[in-house]
Amino acid sequence: MVERKRYDNRLGFWGWLGGGRWGFERYVYTLHRVTGLGLLGYFLLHILLTTSRAFGEPAWTAWMDRVSGPVFRYVFEPLVFAAFVIHGMNGIRLILVELGFAVGKPEDPVYPYRTSLNKQRPLLVAVMIAAGVVLAIGGVDFFGMGH
Repeated sequence: MVERKRYDNRLGFWGWLGGGRWGFERYVYTLHRVTGLGLLGYFLLHILLTTSRAFGEPAWTAWMDRVSGPVFRYVFEPLVFAAFVIHGMNGIRLILVELGFAVGKPEDPVYPYRTSLNKQRPLLVAVMIAAGVVLAIGGVDFFGMGH
């Protein structure tokens, strides 16, 4: 019997956040998590604001005054848009991969995985470039350059 060497995982938070040897895919994975949490926070805030309408016009106006300033307009709204675009485009890529597109023919699972490098990585890069283009187009509208 061959004894295997054991390595402890002591990376902590950096192990979750950092790409390490996984590179670009790991950063996109982390970005997908962060944008998902950001969109969840936005969704909960949206429900809170909409619910305030049930408490009458003064409550609605008070909440809308809080979220109508320049910080929300020029910081949070573009961040929500960016999170939506990045999370949505990567989600479409993940659906395509899960359905078997861009996976390639089955082969032995020997590292480095050629299907990941030759099929999935180009799709990931293409999706992130497309997301960048959509973000650039949306940025023109957000910052008033399209008027």
